[in-house]
Parts: sequence; structure tokens; C-alpha cells
Amino acid sequence: MDVGELLNYQPDRGAKRLRAGDDDDDDPRNKKAGRELARHLEGDDSEDLSGDRKRILEKLMDEDADDQEGEPVDESSVKKMILTFEKRSYKNQELRIKFPDTPGRFMETELDLNDIIQEMHVIATMPDLYHLLVELNAVHSLLGLLSHENTDILSFKNVVDLLQELTDIDTLHESEEGAEVLIDSLLEGQVVALLVQNMERLDEQVKEEADGVYNTLAIIENMAEFRPGLCTEAAQQGLMQWLLKRIKAKIPFDANKLYCSEVLAILLQNNDSTRELLGELDGIDVLLQQLSVFKRHNPATAEEQEMMENLFDALCSCLMLAANRDRFLRGEGLQLMNLMLREKKMSRTSALRVLDHGMIGPEGSDNCHKFVDILGLRTIFPLFMKTPKKMRKAGAADKEHEGLQIISYVCPYILCILFIIVSDDQLFSVSFICHFFHFFKVTAFSIAAMFYN
Repeated sequence: MDVGELLNYQPDRGAKRLRAGDDDDDDPRNKKAGRELARHLEGDDSEDLSGDRKRILEKLMDEDADDQEGEPVDESSVKKMILTFEKRSYKNQELRIKFPDTPGRFMETELDLNDIIQEMHVIATMPDLYHLLVELNAVHSLLGLLSHENTDILSFKNVVDLLQELTDIDTLHESEEGAEVLIDSLLEGQVVALLVQNMERLDEQVKEEADGVYNTLAIIENMAEFRPGLCTEAAQQGLMQWLLKRIKAKIPFDANKLYCSEVLAILLQNNDSTRELLGELDGIDVLLQQLSVFKRHNPATAEEQEMMENLFDALCSCLMLAANRDRFLRGEGLQLMNLMLREKKMSRTSALRVLDHGMIGPEGSDNCHKFVDILGLRTIFPLFMKTPKKMRKAGAADKEHEGLQIISYVCPYILCILFIIVSDDQLFSVSFICHFFHFFKVTAFSIAAMFYN
């Protein structure tokens, strides 16, 4: 090849370059993916067309996500993000007021608002910057969106998902100062009342809205765990009433019902105010009705068993209040627990716990008398005499644990029953005393054989 040929040589320029105004013109990875997409679209194989197109588009989206994740996030970028959110929220609200009957006029602003809310999820990774959400009024604006007319925002793809991430208990403990500022601002805006109002208008038959209910309960649980003192305020803002309504709803068991039982047990823990409120809302009857299902049937799944235990925990906690013991008596709770003991299902041990809480102390004297009237001692005494089949099949360690558990529940309130009855000098006779101590002598040998043979 001579010098002239070298000077006249021109390489193959290939396809025409994109214009400067075209999207993604500076990213060679997007150019390559775009050429690959065009090649497949021009191909003759129609069967693989949709699959290839989907794969390429997913690749492009993943690359865009990687680029966004690579961008540094600091205090200034968070401020910019919050101010953008405030601007878009105000613009959307303004257009909604101006064109209430023309959704097309404000639809674009609503999509922009959704996008910025999704971008704000990154703030949940920096709890030390939570104070910016409060100082720049973002918390107030987020709470305002909870009453938004568009159920797509309310379905918690955005607002509630963001609040759930912001209040994640592990994140809150990373920065106590930032967490305190955020929780104070949320409570000042009556976040629980707003969340309850939104749950009431959601249709749990729709999966997205059912997920929204679940995430809402997660927000409440996170805040209650971080600050237990807010349980009273939350219960009074309609949460207690909604939980009881949801638990007694005649719909198939699901994860939301399990979560409701867990949140209810949390609200009642070490809180006489919430216990009294539950009693006033006829919550004792609701709990007894739900537990009556397990009188003759064991829970079908481990999740349903967990829900049963949560309801028993809630009932035991309620019975720590003397007024609820009277409601328990009028609701025939003693009869239900007695039947559970006779049926020997999985609910038996928990039924013993309920009886223990319901009859202990002077406030339980009426329950003690009623328990004797319904022949409850006839059900209790055989628990000492015979080891249950489940215990006999289990190993020695399991047998000892379960036997001690039953005895620890039975003995205290049997002695309580005897003390109250003897002190009242009623329903007792010399013959009963003789037979009772004869029974305990036989029982002692039975217990000894159970643990030492």
C-alpha cells in the first residue's frame, strides 16, 4: 500500500450518531443497549421478540438505578430533595383546587409528586438528617397527603411506605436525637388518627391496599416500640376501635389479622388506660368470641397459632384490671375456659393462664365462686392425676417442663379459691375438706411418679 492509498483511506463510520438533544447521548452503555434493542426489533423471529425486548429494557432500568445509587447523598442534596417535594406538592394541590373536575390538568403534577416521594426513601438511611424533614415542613406535607383524594398515593406505594421506612425501629435507634424530633412531629400532626382514617377506607380485597394496611400497622408498632408512652394516645385516636373491628371481621385469616392481634397485645401491655378503654368498647366479648373458635379445634397453621396466643395475651392483660374481671364473668369467660380445659386442645395451657389472671386476689372472688358453681374443680383436679398423652410421648425434659407449667398455673388459683370460699364460710363442708386432702395425698404420689420414674 503506497502513501496515496493511506491518505485516501476512510474507516467505516457505522450508524449515525444521536443528536445532542436526544436522551442518554453521553452514556455509551445506553447506546449499545439501544442498538441491541433496534437489532432485535428488526429481526424476523417474532416468538422471541417480546422476551428479548423485556430483557433489554430491564437491563437499561438496572443501569439507570446503578447510576442513581452512585450519586452521593449529603445534607445539601437532601435539602434540595425536600424543597423539590414541597414545590411539587404545592403545585399539585393548586391545580387540584383550580381544576377539580379535570384530572388531566393535574395528572402530570401528581406523577411528578409520586416520583419525588420515591426518591425521598434515601433519607431513611440517614436518621441524623431527620431534623431537616421537620425544619423544612416536609412532615406536615406528608401527613397532608394521607388525606389525598388519589388512592394511588394513599395505597401506600409512596407516603406510607416512606413513613414505614423512616420509622423503622433499627433506623430510629441509630440516631436517638433525630428519631425523637421525627416522632414528636408525627404525634403533633396526629399521625395515628390520620392512619386509622385511611385504613377505614381501604379495601383489603385489593392486594396493594391490603399491603398498605400492613405497612400502616408497622408504622404504629415501630413508634410504640420506640416510645411506649404513646400507646394511650394512639388507642384514644381510634386505633383500639379499629383493631377490634378488624379482628372480629368475618373474613378469612390473613397476615393483617395476625398483625392486628399483635398490635392489640402491645397496646394493652402495662397500660391500665388502654385496658379500661378496651373494656368500655366491649373488647372482652370480642376476644372471647374469637378465642371460642379454638375451643374444639387447633389452629390450622403456625401463624394462626401465633394469633391465638396474641389474643390470649391480650385477654390476660385486660384481666389485670378489676373492672374487666366483672365483664369477663358476665361474658361467660369462665365457662369458655373450662370447656377448653376439658377439650384438651392447644388452647388448654393458655386457658389456665386466663383463669389464673381472672381469679387471683380479692377482686377475683366472684369468679372463684362462679368457677366452683360450674364444677370447674372437677376439670382442674385431673390435671394433677394424669399426664396428658402429648407429655407421655415426649421426652423427659419436655414432660417435666409441661408438667411444671400446668402445676404453676393450677396451684395458685386453687389455693385462692379455697381461701376465699373458706373465708366466706360457704359451699364448704367437713366432708369436702376430708375428700380434698385425700385427693391431694394421691396427687402428690402421682406428681412424684411423673417426674422421678
